[in-house]
Amino acid sequence: MNLIRNYRNWRVYRETVTELGRLSNRQLHDLGIVRDEIKVVARKAI
Repeated sequence: MNLIRNYRNWRVYRETVTELGRLSNRQLHDLGIVRDEIKVVARKAI
């Protein structure tokens, strides 16, 4: 069970990083995020 949960969490993290990484700096700014914070925000998503 723990392995499955870890895998799902990792997928959510990677998908979040990928989606936020596709946004322009302007779009990130509109969300209140700077590019350097993408991984931090993705960690909070799980």
